[in-house]
Amino acid sequence: MNKPDTATTMDKTNEHRPGYKWTKLGWVPEEWEVVKLEKLATIQKGVAKGRKNIVDPVLLPYMRVANVQDGFLDLSTIKKIKVPESDVEKYLLQPGDVLLTEGGDFDKLGRGTVWNNEIENCVHQNHVFAVRPNKKKLLPYYLSCLTGSQYGRKYFTLSSKQSTNLASINSTQLKAFPIPLPPLPEQKNIAAILSTWDAALQALQELIAAKERQQKGLMQRLLTGAVRFGEFVEPWKEVKLGKIFSERKEVGYEDLPLLAITAERGVIYRDQLDKKDTSSDDKSKYKRICPGDIGYNTMRMWQGRSAVSELEGIVSPAYTIVKLKVNADINFFGFLFKLPATIDLFRRFSQGLVSDTLNCKFTNFSKVRVVIPPSVDEQSRIADVLKRAENEISALREKLDTLKAQKKGLMQRLLTGEVRTV
Repeated sequence: MNKPDTATTMDKTNEHRPGYKWTKLGWVPEEWEVVKLEKLATIQKGVAKGRKNIVDPVLLPYMRVANVQDGFLDLSTIKKIKVPESDVEKYLLQPGDVLLTEGGDFDKLGRGTVWNNEIENCVHQNHVFAVRPNKKKLLPYYLSCLTGSQYGRKYFTLSSKQSTNLASINSTQLKAFPIPLPPLPEQKNIAAILSTWDAALQALQELIAAKERQQKGLMQRLLTGAVRFGEFVEPWKEVKLGKIFSERKEVGYEDLPLLAITAERGVIYRDQLDKKDTSSDDKSKYKRICPGDIGYNTMRMWQGRSAVSELEGIVSPAYTIVKLKVNADINFFGFLFKLPATIDLFRRFSQGLVSDTLNCKFTNFSKVRVVIPPSVDEQSRIADVLKRAENEISALREKLDTLKAQKKGLMQRLLTGEVRTV
């Protein structure tokens, strides 16, 4: 027997099992077919931005890559685009369309979800495909699960056009996507099972969002002195960060583990990131960071990209590392640097002509003035309250990650036919 192409191979769990057959994808249940997506759906391309001299323009909301997430839509920011009135029908989204992103960063490749007409008269950008299944043959939710599965990710990754850190698929590659197609009743059963997991994930995500809003409110009140603990009455004082911090510029520690500084998870080991490691093989100029230091992205401090480290390791030269030179609570400053008003100060003190070139080197950082409690005890009380809130959110995120992993494992078994629902 010929082996299936590596770009479309599913796992070997079903090999030679009774009731399974050999296909170009490998072993699938006998009742299943393998059909190219173009035979089951139409692929609709979206509106290109920046078109000029549009005749009879109509201003409509549209879905961008940022709106189309992995398994859900982020509708927090909806932008509008001008479309020729004669083309409106061609670009309008319909309930049941599966939105898929063409690429960009690797995590955006083939990312998508089902459109349920969340916004009336909405179109989509040309970097987002609208796949419209023939619902008598292929259920939208089943297709969405398949594109987000291990099998779907592998197909899109291996079929994509790739460059450094970027990858993209075109409509031809999408049309050729081989669909392991169960009979419609089995598709419905699979969709029903996985949708219950989606409901649990959505509820947990909403809880996390609510907790994050509460934490932001706490930060605003506690880090500005609007609310204080009764035993502390001494006025807060304005100080330059250069009076509190010095820069750690230690290099040559290649034997230490490589770390990453993330927006949500703080300082973590680099191999805990899902993204491809693009760090240089030569780590001689990578900077040492120690427990109790704060590391920040020199080019992104104006976006709040900083974190207190609990680990010792090395980070990219793109980061600036600062350490306390006076008695103070480092976690207080870790939270203070996330406060929108403080982030705005870092932006104002950064140098560069446009946002993409802004940088906040230590010489700029040291000039920033902040208002803080002179009492280290008050700093610590504030940090403890905020840390408890942060730990609660972290625990919920870990639970979310666990649920996602469990759903992923179940998807793998259902979408390969290893586990049957009929």
